[in-house]
Amino acid sequence: VQLQASGGGLVQAGGSLRLSCETRGSRDGRTDMGWYRLAPGKAREFVADITSGGRANYHGSVKGRFIISRDNAKNTLYLQMNSLKPEDTAVYYCAKIDSTTGLYDYWGQGTQVTVSS
Repeated sequence: VQLQASGGGLVQAGGSLRLSCETRGSRDGRTDMGWYRLAPGKAREFVADITSGGRANYHGSVKGRFIISRDNAKNTLYLQMNSLKPEDTAVYYCAKIDSTTGLYDYWGQGTQVTVSS
């Protein structure tokens, strides 16, 4: 199983980016998935997750600015990030939840998001 994340980049504060994460090789069907981020000097932080049925959950710091979605036909997870702030700067990782254990079992390679002030 491979999770391929893309879409990161450099953007000015107030701008937008959309991250994508394609899942390849999974026999797990539709599973819950999520986004996390890791900033220098900080612990890994939950950003958002979404169930197989499309129910979303967000960290308070991104609620109202970020939108997580998925296209099950394309096996792709998205994170639309709007009104970006310098404190959103981090490497963003997508992850898949094992439908049996409820734990994250596969992670993408990460994509860098840098927000300049």
